[in-house]
Amino acid sequence: MKRFLSSAAVVAILFGAGAAMAAPEKTECLAGAKPGGGFDLTCRLVSNSLLATKMIPAPMAVTYMEGGVGATAYNHVIGSRPSDPGLVVAASSGSALLLAQGKFGKHDETAVRWLGAVGTDYGVIAVAADSPITSLDQLVKAYKDQPNAFPVGGGGAVGSQDWMKAAVVAKGAGVPPRQMRYAALEGGGAVATALQGGHIKIASGDAGEMAPHHKAGKVRILAVMADERLPGDLADVPTAKEQGYDLTWPVWRGYYVGPQVSDADYTWWVDTLATLVKTPEFQKEREERGLFPLAILGKDFDDRVRADVARFKELAKEAGL
Repeated sequence: MKRFLSSAAVVAILFGAGAAMAAPEKTECLAGAKPGGGFDLTCRLVSNSLLATKMIPAPMAVTYMEGGVGATAYNHVIGSRPSDPGLVVAASSGSALLLAQGKFGKHDETAVRWLGAVGTDYGVIAVAADSPITSLDQLVKAYKDQPNAFPVGGGGAVGSQDWMKAAVVAKGAGVPPRQMRYAALEGGGAVATALQGGHIKIASGDAGEMAPHHKAGKVRILAVMADERLPGDLADVPTAKEQGYDLTWPVWRGYYVGPQVSDADYTWWVDTLATLVKTPEFQKEREERGLFPLAILGKDFDDRVRADVARFKELAKEAGL
């Protein structure tokens, strides 16, 4: 007969009896954009699952600080809360891309302590639910004929992940990406709203943000930027590769803390995340948010961020940024 361990038992086994440090008295996750986007999703993932597994004594606060798709939050943490042991900040591979272009100001990727990535998402291209366009190929052809008739919206400025993903449409149509009519919006929630309201005709975003709107019939996702079709609500959506466009865009989601957080507190967070991702509560939360398994923690994650920044610097050069 199979036996299943409770989350409490998993915690005890992985940490060791009496070995775990106490959790910070107060915990907070800072999302560097408006509610409803990927940073919000990332914060809710950790806040809900930490409380459900009783790894923190009280609910984790989720706060918002929009500006520069994470840039304002990054500088705030470094300048005002560099040693706060209870504060974690949501980040994504988009953060690494903006850091590669110097869009977080004077601070680079070495200015904070990277905790870990706990899930992955994939880029998508979407249109309004009532659009006559039903495939990526149709969109590219229509865009080629009338590029000015297709304003594009994404959760970030020119050079952001969403801008880069939208560039495939322009490139496929033979239009220089820098000539796109691109609207820089604050997060995936704002992108979905703008698409539904007719303010933009093409939305560049992430599966986790857009899947609920696709499922509800409010938007139509034309392509996912993964190697294979995604399971669940997007199983009916073909990949960009299936449609003849060789593009994948995985999006890790994770966290960092301030640069002066102590080694002991940093280790507590890394160990806690390592335990958390193995629990059924976390895995349920991750699946409900449309994310897929990924766990890169501590030094491995720091190495990954630095490697991503180096890679994105090359991509930015190629895109003329």
